[in-house]
Amino acid sequence: MATIVVKQVGSPIRRPKDQLATLKGLGLNKMNRTRELEDTPSVRGMVNKIRHMVEIIEEKP
Repeated sequence: MATIVVKQVGSPIRRPKDQLATLKGLGLNKMNRTRELEDTPSVRGMVNKIRHMVEIIEEKP
């Protein structure tokens, strides 16, 4: 299955609680952490919701 590598580049300080919960749901909670996640519509939606705080580093087929 395809995967994406996501890196947290923004701080959740002074952000709504639902955005912090989305970060934690992706397994991110500290700056510059990366996670390799399955490329599913739900994960893409979570990344899209907090696109100002994360960056997609790599997409693997």
